Amino acid sequence: MNKIQSTLLMFLIVVSSAFAQEQKKFTLSGTITDTRSNETLIGASIFLPEIKAGTTTNEYGFYSITIPEGTYKVNISYLGYVIQEQTVDLRQNTKNNFTLTPEEEQLEEVVIESDERKATNIRKAEMSVNKLSMATIKKMPVVMGETDVLKSILMLPGVTNAGEGASGFNVRGGAADQNLILLDEASIFNSSHLFGFFSVFNPDAIKDMKLYKGGIPARYGGRASSVLDIYQKDGNSKDFHMNGGIGLISSRLLAEGPIVKDRGSFLIGGRASYMHLFMTLSDNQNSAYFYDLNAKLSYKLNANNSLYISSYFGRDVFSIADSFENTYGNATFNMRWNHLFSDKLFSNLSLIYSDFYYGLDLDFLGLKWNSSIKNYNLKYDFKNYISDDFRLHYGANAIYYDFNPGKVEPIDEYSGINPDQLQKKKAFEPAIYIDAEHDLGKRFSLSYGLRYSLFYRLGTSDINVYTNNQAVVFNRDLQIYEKAKPIGSVHYGKNETVADFSNFEPRAALSFLLDDNQSVKASYNRLVQYLQLISNTASPTPLDVWTPSDNFIKPQKMDQYAIGYFRNFKDNEYSLEVESFYKTVKNRLDYIDGADLIANDAIEQVVLNGEMRAYGLEVLLRKNEGRLNGWIAYTLSKSEQRTPGRTWFETGINNGQWYSTGYDKTHNLAVTGSYKYTDKWTFGANFALQTGQPVTYPDGSYQYQGITVANYGLRNEDRLPAYHHLDISATFVPKPSKKKGWQSEWVFSIYNIYNRQNSAYISFRQNVQNSYNEAVRLSIFGIVPGVSYNFKF
Repeated sequence: MNKIQSTLLMFLIVVSSAFAQEQKKFTLSGTITDTRSNETLIGASIFLPEIKAGTTTNEYGFYSITIPEGTYKVNISYLGYVIQEQTVDLRQNTKNNFTLTPEEEQLEEVVIESDERKATNIRKAEMSVNKLSMATIKKMPVVMGETDVLKSILMLPGVTNAGEGASGFNVRGGAADQNLILLDEASIFNSSHLFGFFSVFNPDAIKDMKLYKGGIPARYGGRASSVLDIYQKDGNSKDFHMNGGIGLISSRLLAEGPIVKDRGSFLIGGRASYMHLFMTLSDNQNSAYFYDLNAKLSYKLNANNSLYISSYFGRDVFSIADSFENTYGNATFNMRWNHLFSDKLFSNLSLIYSDFYYGLDLDFLGLKWNSSIKNYNLKYDFKNYISDDFRLHYGANAIYYDFNPGKVEPIDEYSGINPDQLQKKKAFEPAIYIDAEHDLGKRFSLSYGLRYSLFYRLGTSDINVYTNNQAVVFNRDLQIYEKAKPIGSVHYGKNETVADFSNFEPRAALSFLLDDNQSVKASYNRLVQYLQLISNTASPTPLDVWTPSDNFIKPQKMDQYAIGYFRNFKDNEYSLEVESFYKTVKNRLDYIDGADLIANDAIEQVVLNGEMRAYGLEVLLRKNEGRLNGWIAYTLSKSEQRTPGRTWFETGINNGQWYSTGYDKTHNLAVTGSYKYTDKWTFGANFALQTGQPVTYPDGSYQYQGITVANYGLRNEDRLPAYHHLDISATFVPKPSKKKGWQSEWVFSIYNIYNRQNSAYISFRQNVQNSYNEAVRLSIFGIVPGVSYNFKF
């Protein structure tokens, strides 16, 4: 018996030792940077072929992976950079910082075969996400010859423009105000310059851009459609450099360099347009111009702590002779502290300020009007790399909002006109979240999370009280909705809660790997939007006013389901993404007929809470390598809205029927390509085709006191003509082999080469000469040539 016990004991010791040996794991962590500038690389891949394990860097270039001890070959890759392969002997927790060299700076390009370089879209549970490198964006032809971040995403499936010459964009049938746009974590409320001609993002200052159409992580909240997350460069901490560009109507200049070499850096860049100067020379008293400034300071305190301070300031100025002047723009500030608690726990603490300002000087009336929305955001995020197959991302944030809907006051303080301030509004939005990334074996990857958000509409405010708590009433005799008359008001003191809301927002995504080259994925998202944009246009304009949810205006709640098939072909030279989605939105605002929105201090009297739905199919076929690369994107979709009656006798909006939203585009085709002809010449082309935007045309007319008045039928039953254009570009690099000193390139572009007169809108009027009714089409862009000279040194 003792002999048997001894044998069993020895067996258990051997098994336990083997098990312990098998379970012995260590962590490899560090950062991945650009070898020439020390700029951190977001989303760079680390892959270990022997065990088919890997990870990617976070928003600050940090990575961490826990694997069994041993000696491994490590492939480090990032789009536009030469793949690096290193051998790592992992016998203890090891910190290893890698640097990558841009492909164009490699004298003799080293090619390392890596299945992981283009296969991230296959393995990860992440779906409905598009990332474009700045190198790709800069090859795409655009209006006026200047690279535009926002125009580039319009070439992606599921994304359409908000209208010819309009600012904003629509994602999967959602409204433009349902997009959360972040610049270094700060909210941008209006993303355009010159009413849509340019975006607010200086391409020279941008490092990374990611668009989430679905599968949105729980760390994002506050909007009901998509997230566009943009990060600025940190600045070169090795050497001083400048770069810029001179175009036909605008120019830009950016400088970056070390504060303390390899530890601290600065970046400052500015843009300005000068079209108004040429207008002055021609005795044109009208004027339109913009200017903006990007700035950033980065400093590495030690191996575990880094500080970042970034800001943006931009203004547009538009005036018509001596009649009025319009000034609007964004301002942001962000101070961040990165701290590494251990090789597995990374944190980021941010203090963020964002402001959108709108001002209007009405000289002919002697009045000026100012409005704004400001927010102050404190957020603390953690990422915990628990093991090679399990990672947690969690944190909290709190946003305080200050709404100024408008203040009217005299330009001349001695005019005798009394100032009039629309009621200011305050709100507070705290939230906590947790996200998990979980690899279940070799084939399944799962990401899931939960966001818990709260919202408090705060005083000081006087809130109207209405009969039956209805601010909009239905006139049964006229069969129309009308404003209700308040029967009184309730005063709420400073920071006293007017209304409050709380919501759980679950998120989940699953990927199943069919083989090394193909996978299927599915996702579910719930998002809640507490801010509402008050506008009767399909795209944001500077005059739009944001308002918080309250007793009458409820938060929008979006539920989205998506399923997709992803495949790589021919050693990842080609990739295919096919996704189908369905989403619903509760409490989408709708406006009663004849709603007055400008300077309305009781907006609840002209809006009703309706519902919205959108569904569609997206296809994206990419060519990733070779002299010719680009993609074909096609979307088939439908976007509808409905506001039924609240009682049996109410008609609702549009007779309570579903009708196409102003951003419903049934067909959306985008083709973009870039061809490197020689080292000196590269050619690019874009083609876009979209179904015309829904509109409401008159279906008849009647006479009133000798005037012909149009009668309009149901909403959005008609459409503008189809929207399409073809753009081409050519980039000439005089000295492509020159990698130091003054380097330059010429970019020649033609937007809308066949001069398509796309309709911004169609208006109807009576011809004064023959008294016939006629339709008048407004087109903003015809053919637009552009040329810019870009340089760096």
